Amino acid sequence: MASNGNSLKSWFRQPGVLNALPASLFLIVGFAGPLLMVFGYSFMPPKTFSLLQAPTLENYYSVVSDSYYISFFWSLVLAAATVIILFFVTYPIAYGMAKIFGKWANLITVLIAVPLLISENIRLFGWVLVLLKNGIFDGSLQAVFGFSASGLLYTVPSIVLGLVYVYLPFMLFPLVIGISMVPDTLKEAASDLGASRWEVFREVELPLSMPGIMIGSILTFILSLGSLAESKILGGQTVVMIADDIESAFTFAQNWPKGSVLSVLLIALSGLIVFLLFRRIDLDRIIGRR
Repeated sequence: MASNGNSLKSWFRQPGVLNALPASLFLIVGFAGPLLMVFGYSFMPPKTFSLLQAPTLENYYSVVSDSYYISFFWSLVLAAATVIILFFVTYPIAYGMAKIFGKWANLITVLIAVPLLISENIRLFGWVLVLLKNGIFDGSLQAVFGFSASGLLYTVPSIVLGLVYVYLPFMLFPLVIGISMVPDTLKEAASDLGASRWEVFREVELPLSMPGIMIGSILTFILSLGSLAESKILGGQTVVMIADDIESAFTFAQNWPKGSVLSVLLIALSGLIVFLLFRRIDLDRIIGRR
């Protein structure tokens, strides 16, 4: 027993452990603690503000009885649509930045990253001005061509447009890294063996750039799944996403247990998706360990 105590003390005295202790305490208090409280509140009776009540599963049952699964469904559909659209939009750009543009790639990176310095809500309200009836797009069409394109705002496509616009960098930059990992010598070897350009892309470039594709897809999907501003600002409650229900439960409804159970289910769903996808990613290869 004494030897175990001495080894434990020597372990705590190691410089690495001491240096990591402040960050570990911060994560426990600021991250793990609130999550545990949310998990605990999910078992409390509805509209209570104390963790000292008798646990109940009523809030979990209400997810089905109150049709909250519809919000989960819309969130999943819109997040998946965002990932698919962003893949086709950003892959050519990422390929050019990694293989073609050369020194101009840095300028493109800056142009894409600069909007991230501006509030997301401000950028989305800019799209409201563009899509609004008699706004920039509709007004320009009326002035130039004489016909109207009203009704673009507060629709599902406008929500998808907002998600694609906001989360484009989170798909693009991992794709650039993934495509950069593909050696040009392998493509040249495949061409020398008689492979067509499409076969080189399908058999060499796409599989080898898959780590970047997977990471970008995970980032985009998880962020889109928990998005809030896009559906409220551009959708106008046309579609209610799960993050909107969570916000309403914690604020207007003052039903912390209901908001907690929705949060727990969203975290569990996100964690399951990340776990399943990360099993297909070789992180050691990405960070250069082998």
